[in-house]
Amino acid sequence: MAKKSTHVVPDPNGGWSVKKGGASRASKRFGNQRDAITYARNISRNEGAEFVIHRQDGTIRSKESYARDPSPSRDTNQ
Repeated sequence: MAKKSTHVVPDPNGGWSVKKGGASRASKRFGNQRDAITYARNISRNEGAEFVIHRQDGTIRSKESYARDPSPSRDTNQ
């Protein structure tokens, strides 16, 4: 199964778009990047997806992962 991801990308018509990984159309558009980041971060947390923020030139600014760890480490200090 492919990893889920949510991206904040520059919109060609101005502003910022939130897109799911692999999607050709935006889920939602915003006038500024801050609002787009807040919206996309919430989606990523709820879906357990990777969250990617892009710069104006399209390069990756930062990544955060809210994916569920299939094998979390065990705390042996109990």
